[in-house]
Amino acid sequence: MSSSTRPAPSHAEVKQRARLESMAAAKKQLAAVDETTLAASGLSSGQVAERLALDLGNAVPNDSSRTIGQILRANLLTLFNIVLGICLVIVLLVGKWQDALFGFIVIANAAIGVVQEYRAKRTLDRLAVLNAPKARALRDGVVQDIQVEHVVYDDVLVLRTGDQVPADAEVLSVAGLEIDESLLTGESDPIDKSPGDEVLSGSAVVSGSGTVRVQRVGIESFASKLTAEAKRFSLVNSEIRNSINKIVLYITWALVPIIILVINGQMQAKGGWGVALGNGDWKEAVVSAVASIVAMIPEGLVLLTSISFGLAAMTLARRQVLVQELPAVEGLARVDMVCLDKTGTLTEGEIVFDAEQQLNDVPGWRAALAWIGADDNANATAACLAVEYHTGPTKPALSSVPFNSARKWSAVCFEAEGAAGDGVSTWVFGAPEMVLDAGAAEHRAALAQAGSLAEKGLRALILANSGERIEDEAIPAALVPVAILTFREKVRPDAGETLAYFREQGVQLRVISGDNPRTVAAVAREVGFENVGQGYDARQLPEDLDELGEVLAKEQVLGRVTPEQKKSIVLALQKRGHVVAMTGDGVNDALALKNADIGIAMGSGAAATKAVSRLVLLDGQFSRMPGVVAEGRRVIANVERVANLFLTKTAHAVIISLVIGVLLWQYPFLPRQLSITSALTIGIPAFFLALLPNKRRYQPGFLRRVLSFSIPVGAVIAACIIGVYSFSRAFPDASLDPAGQLQDGRTAATMTILLLSLWVLAVLARPFDRWRALLVGAMFLLLVLVFVVPFSRTFFALAVPSGTLLAVTIGVVVLGCAVIEILYRILKRRGAVSERE
Repeated sequence: MSSSTRPAPSHAEVKQRARLESMAAAKKQLAAVDETTLAASGLSSGQVAERLALDLGNAVPNDSSRTIGQILRANLLTLFNIVLGICLVIVLLVGKWQDALFGFIVIANAAIGVVQEYRAKRTLDRLAVLNAPKARALRDGVVQDIQVEHVVYDDVLVLRTGDQVPADAEVLSVAGLEIDESLLTGESDPIDKSPGDEVLSGSAVVSGSGTVRVQRVGIESFASKLTAEAKRFSLVNSEIRNSINKIVLYITWALVPIIILVINGQMQAKGGWGVALGNGDWKEAVVSAVASIVAMIPEGLVLLTSISFGLAAMTLARRQVLVQELPAVEGLARVDMVCLDKTGTLTEGEIVFDAEQQLNDVPGWRAALAWIGADDNANATAACLAVEYHTGPTKPALSSVPFNSARKWSAVCFEAEGAAGDGVSTWVFGAPEMVLDAGAAEHRAALAQAGSLAEKGLRALILANSGERIEDEAIPAALVPVAILTFREKVRPDAGETLAYFREQGVQLRVISGDNPRTVAAVAREVGFENVGQGYDARQLPEDLDELGEVLAKEQVLGRVTPEQKKSIVLALQKRGHVVAMTGDGVNDALALKNADIGIAMGSGAAATKAVSRLVLLDGQFSRMPGVVAEGRRVIANVERVANLFLTKTAHAVIISLVIGVLLWQYPFLPRQLSITSALTIGIPAFFLALLPNKRRYQPGFLRRVLSFSIPVGAVIAACIIGVYSFSRAFPDASLDPAGQLQDGRTAATMTILLLSLWVLAVLARPFDRWRALLVGAMFLLLVLVFVVPFSRTFFALAVPSGTLLAVTIGVVVLGCAVIEILYRILKRRGAVSERE
């Protein structure tokens, strides 16, 4: 990206850059350290205090999730809340508190989002516990256990098997030190370390021990730099939310001319601006303008969407799935491409014994494997043997050589059991190419067989026997290959079934891992992938996103993928029109997870990984995924169904406002009358409709479909309302004063909108079952009670119209219902609306 097109650095980036510059300057102020003394005794107390004073400690802000302030801003400062909030303030200022009922929707909508995200934050913060809470530092000649954040620049750390490296450091001394850097690089094979090598924060010691000198602390460390971009929050892409925001945006642009039009019309209807301002009628004009605005904004749809996502999040939480951002439930249902990390996602991250293939019959070979597996110094691979071969006390060894990744073998010597030689039997266990001699004819068959197994992605090791003792850790001569042992990564038992579900649903799958392509391909075959060959080596991937997309269209399994390449893979797939989900558990996955449409982290993963993910599988069960997809589909399908109700209201509200404004008539509704209409025919029934089961697959085009229904139906309702209201104005009841005549007309308009909206509800609730019929019937009963109960009639300013107006109202409603029915049947045939599945 050129400098002219590179986006300006954010406040967080500027702050981090300044912090790094400050740390670099602080290091220059330190006095030189005697390296011999440092290696022998570590830092002194004074040197540690000096570094802490210069802010060269290892403390890093653990931003596991959005702050409370960020959550409040995201849920309160929305376009929807701002527009309706201003309307609420205006209504309260002019003293019409009865017309402020819509304010409860604003409050409820914001509260649901805040509460849900705060709950997710608390859960995530409890999960974001550093895996290595203690570090072992050499200070003043004594090894001390200290907090990780108290590690300072130049500290000498003592690393042992099982430790996690707390800061980037340079190796000083080793004793068979092997480091697993899969959390950072995705490469699962341990790396042998020698003096002068670098170890990275977040990596783990899997074998041996050593001392290291800290070179980079805090935000300087490799892990911190890798996750700096990932920790910047970005909203999940939600078609429903985007569509609703687009509607609100369009309406907001239209509000200014419509408000001017409506207010002018109300003022003119009151005798003109001068008269209205003089006698105080301007307040009613303002309330009428607010009524038109509230009617045009689908405020209930925003609330219902939040409720639907919130309830889905609660349902998933009971299934051990943490939803960090509500629309993520919808997002996974839209996904058509899932990118899978291997280690920790498809596999459980541990090596298991696969099989044995005996080559020669030499007594005692199983006992030798039992000893190797039970040895305290056994690495992860050798330890797997204990499960298969260790059934009781092991045979005492005369001598042994521990495994070392440089020579790639270990050995143990026992008293002979019938073996030739000087009374001993030596067993060597390790990599075939390091144990056997490729030039020896007796070894070629074993090497060929081991190579063939390795080609299948298995880790093949050889057990060989000799009658000679081990001297100076030199491999004994006259080795006889006895058995080939194969090992594989333990695949999650639910992975194959879950991936089969995605295939059935038309979702494409890609496995991207930092591990060896052959190993990745072997795991992929085990979980149901076909025609993957030996995997694709990502070191051959092009950098251009278009060319990368071409490769991804053909390749399903990729190995040796770097963290930056994982991000590029996600971007390339998105550029080709895919909605991408990414799973992972390591820091190396963080960038890809953040850039994916939906990032899914394992509960056992790194804190930074969980922080940037939309969904966290708390128990690490991959089988939770189909349930998330099903829940997302239910939400999308049902929200789309009820969106027709809300946007129909928006359509007829816009048309009525324009007509009333042009004709200079008083607005036919009060805000409170629109509130009861929205509650009985849209809000309450839509809430229950949104909870019903629905398995319909996601179909793009949400906004197009709902507008194709709501605009024509809304136009029919608007025409009916204007017709009834026109009749009430043309033929007023002579026995009533002007205020009574206006109330008569508003009541007739309210009856019209209530009955027609109830018919729209009945249309969209089909096919009827007992519960749907009961829902529609209950709403009709409540509608009757609004007109029958004196208190509600008074509160909502309603009066039963005269006989003629009542007859006209019923006739217009019947005609309107018939037209709506015809429109629904036409749109259903065209696929614009669909019944539940």
